[in-house]
Amino acid sequence: MYDLEKLVKDSEEVKHYIESSQEKAPQFMEQYNEYTLEREIVMKINCHSNNYIIFAFSAEWCPDCYRNIPVLAKLQEATGLETRIFGHLMRDAKSPNKRWRIPPSPAEVDEFDVVKIPSMYILDKQGQKVGEIIEDPPQGMSLEAAILAILES
Repeated sequence: MYDLEKLVKDSEEVKHYIESSQEKAPQFMEQYNEYTLEREIVMKINCHSNNYIIFAFSAEWCPDCYRNIPVLAKLQEATGLETRIFGHLMRDAKSPNKRWRIPPSPAEVDEFDVVKIPSMYILDKQGQKVGEIIEDPPQGMSLEAAILAILES
């Protein structure tokens, strides 16, 4: 069980994250502006949006993050499904036992046992993890379809 209040306090809103990363990673806003959500799936997610929250881990140097984090921002905007980001992750090249350098990476990378990014965790409003998507959605699925599959399972 995760402490939602603490996680929300220590993370940032997804749209703010991609806007604040514009200088280092303009690819976030490019994907945000170009991506079109699947309308039927968005309508179904909207029915679940008050019951769940997504926490995602991201970095400005990660191509998979460029592809997926902006979709989360659009999804939040379209459905109200709250999405929070732990961003600005840094690799720890000097340690064979640790993948992430903490700080500057947030301590939550250890709490969630993040190995690859983006890591997207869907929690219910009680703080229980109901699903996760690591790096990319399953092949042949959009990110919003993969999220809906978790919400409906």
